Amino acid sequence: MGLLRKLKMLDLSRLLPGPYCSLLLADLGMEVLKVEDPDQGDPTRMTGPVQKRDSAIFLALNRNKKSIKLNLKIKEGTEIFYKLIQSYDIILESFRPGVMDRLGVGYQDLKKRNPRVILCSLSGYGQDGPYQGRSGHDINYIGLGGVLGITGEINGNPTPPGVQIADIGGGGMMAAIAILAAAIHREKTGEGQFLDISMMDGVISWLSIQTAKYFMDEELPERGNLPLTGRYACYQVYPTKDGRHMSLGALELKFWKNFCEAVGRRDLIDKQFMEGEERLRVINEIQNLFKTKTQEEWVNFFKDVDACCEPILTFREVFQHPQVLHRQMVIEVEHPVEGKIRQLGNPIKSSQFPFEIPAPSPGWGEHTTEVLKAIGFSGKEIEHLKEVKAI
Repeated sequence: MGLLRKLKMLDLSRLLPGPYCSLLLADLGMEVLKVEDPDQGDPTRMTGPVQKRDSAIFLALNRNKKSIKLNLKIKEGTEIFYKLIQSYDIILESFRPGVMDRLGVGYQDLKKRNPRVILCSLSGYGQDGPYQGRSGHDINYIGLGGVLGITGEINGNPTPPGVQIADIGGGGMMAAIAILAAAIHREKTGEGQFLDISMMDGVISWLSIQTAKYFMDEELPERGNLPLTGRYACYQVYPTKDGRHMSLGALELKFWKNFCEAVGRRDLIDKQFMEGEERLRVINEIQNLFKTKTQEEWVNFFKDVDACCEPILTFREVFQHPQVLHRQMVIEVEHPVEGKIRQLGNPIKSSQFPFEIPAPSPGWGEHTTEVLKAIGFSGKEIEHLKEVKAI
């Protein structure tokens, strides 16, 4: 059993941010019960490629979870939810602000029935403020949050990143941290609480390095021209002879010195952080240098050189890389419908607690009867709940 085996969550969230949060916690052993509406369920079940029943995206985000169908828009469904929070007393939701209150399952409603309840609301802009009810997606949150404006090449357009920074880093991960902190607080005090996680807030918190400088000297960061986004030759992406690319991260002097000595350019050691025309000349010279060999040749060249120089891999190559395989970041899960599927492993490694053996993602409402019987509903009552479309 995992570290969080005593904790039980009702997960009302859908799409990416919330399910990523509950995936992290489920992998750590928390019992996560997806609460899906009887009409559609989590939309990601049919988002992206589907081989048999559920999409690859749903399968990846919802392992180690159970699923119940529940209609919170009618009284019978709400009453079931009230019973569930007596044992599943951590709740994650990602509706727009105010929806939980309208459904009768907002924090104050739940707190009256279980003072230990922890409700985490995950939204784009938070539960208050002028943007609280505004719709949005990852690109909007990183746009308003300052990340997109400094991402891309100098004098070029802002470039959307290849992963969803707000959804995963600003939302899902922040929610997981908040829930764990609230669970520790409850263990010590017996108190539940309401958690308000804004993806835009989370994005802004990622700007700690950039804002530290800006708040001190008020110089605006320039896209593609920051120390870690292309300003200096020592921290750059360079094309190779065969059209592939290498990443150079020789930021510290010892790494830059090792790089320059390895490529026979000791004359560049003291030109690591040059400015003006000299800076551009150094970048150009190293660009020309990297174009003299293929990526594979450079990989072999730097194999034993401590210079922070690595190839930029294709997606296929990433999941064949020996370090990735050794760290078990690719695992196989046996699914009763989909068969054997590959998924990403858990990035947390621990000497003190094991992770859950991955269980396949649940079918839509697969555990409805099981869960209702566990909280006291009879077979006859469950049939009635089906008739009134509460489940």
